[in-house]
Amino acid sequence: MSSSRRRYARYSFVPTFFFFLLPIDPLAASLRIMQKTVASPGRGILAMDESNATCGKRLASIGLENTEANRQAYRTLLVTAPGLGQYISGAILFEETLYQSAVDGRKIVDILAEQGIVPGIKVDKGLVPLAGSNNESWCQGLDGLAAREAAYYQAGARFAKWRTVVSIPNGPSELAVKEAAWGLARYAAISQDNGLVPIVEPEILLDGEHGIERTFEVAQKVWAETFYAMAENNVMFEGILLKPSMVTPGAESKDKATPEQVAEYTLKLLHRRIPPSVPGIMFLSGGQSEVEATQNLNAMNQGANPWHVSFSYARALQNTCLKTTPPTARPPRPRRECSSRTTATK
Repeated sequence: MSSSRRRYARYSFVPTFFFFLLPIDPLAASLRIMQKTVASPGRGILAMDESNATCGKRLASIGLENTEANRQAYRTLLVTAPGLGQYISGAILFEETLYQSAVDGRKIVDILAEQGIVPGIKVDKGLVPLAGSNNESWCQGLDGLAAREAAYYQAGARFAKWRTVVSIPNGPSELAVKEAAWGLARYAAISQDNGLVPIVEPEILLDGEHGIERTFEVAQKVWAETFYAMAENNVMFEGILLKPSMVTPGAESKDKATPEQVAEYTLKLLHRRIPPSVPGIMFLSGGQSEVEATQNLNAMNQGANPWHVSFSYARALQNTCLKTTPPTARPPRPRRECSSRTTATK
C-alpha cells in the first residue's frame, strides 16, 4: 500500500477505490476528493477555530474561567453533539484543538473523522497594522507556513483556513486590497503544495454606514484581485473552497436589506467573479445574528447554483448552544441544542 493510501485509510469519508482511479497527478486528485467531501450536499462547516483568548471570552459569558480543561470540555460538547455528521462536513480547528483529546480521552480529530467530518486547521497568525495604509490591516503567517502545514497534515488536518479582512469605512485602499489578495494566494499555493485544501477568506467587514451597493462594488474589486493573484500563483481552482462575506449593507446603515435582496446581490457577485470550477462557497456569518445568517443563506438556495452554496459559521452555530450551557456542568440538553441549531441552519 502506498504512503498516500495509508495516510487516508483512517478516514472513512475517503473511498479507497478512488486511489485506483488516480491520474498522473495524485496531489490534484487528493485535493479534489477532499474538497468534494467538505462541499457535500446538505452539509456545511463548523468554525470552531477561536483562539484561546477568544474562547476565553465565550467561556466568561457563562461564568467559566479560561482554562485548558474548560476549553476541552466546551470543544468536546461541540464535536459530540448527536447527529453532527449529518449536517457538518468539516470542522475548522485551532492548533490546540487539533492536538487535543476530548474529556473521554479520544482524539478530537478521530471523533470528527468517525462522523465523516473532515478536520481542518486555522493557519494564519492574525491581523497587524498595514504600514502605508489608511489605518488598515494585513494578515501575517506566511513565514514557516509550509513546515507548519506539513505537521498539521500528519496530525490529521485535511484543509486549512486563512482569514484576512477588508474595511470599507477605511477605504479600502488599493494597497490593502492587493496585500489581502496576494497573501491569500501565497497561502493557497503553499497549502495545496502540502496536501491541504485551502479555504480562501477575504472578509469584508460589516462595519460602516454604507449601503448594499457599496458593499457589492468593493466585493467585486476584492474577488477580482484575489482570483488574479491566485492565478499568478498557479493555484488550482478545483482544489479550493471560498469563505466570503454575504453582500449586505453596513451594520450602521439606515437601509436594511431583506433576505431576498441579500441573495440577489450576493449571487450576482458570485456569478460575476467566481469560476464555476470552484466547488464550494461556504459563507461566513460575519456578525449577523443566527436568524439573519440562516434566512439569507436559505434565500440563496432557492434556485440552482453552479457551486455548492452553504455555511462556515462560528457564532451563528454556537451562540444558542453556549447560552444554553450552564456554568457548572455539561448536561445532555445543550448537546441537543447544538444539534438542532445545525439542523435549522441547513
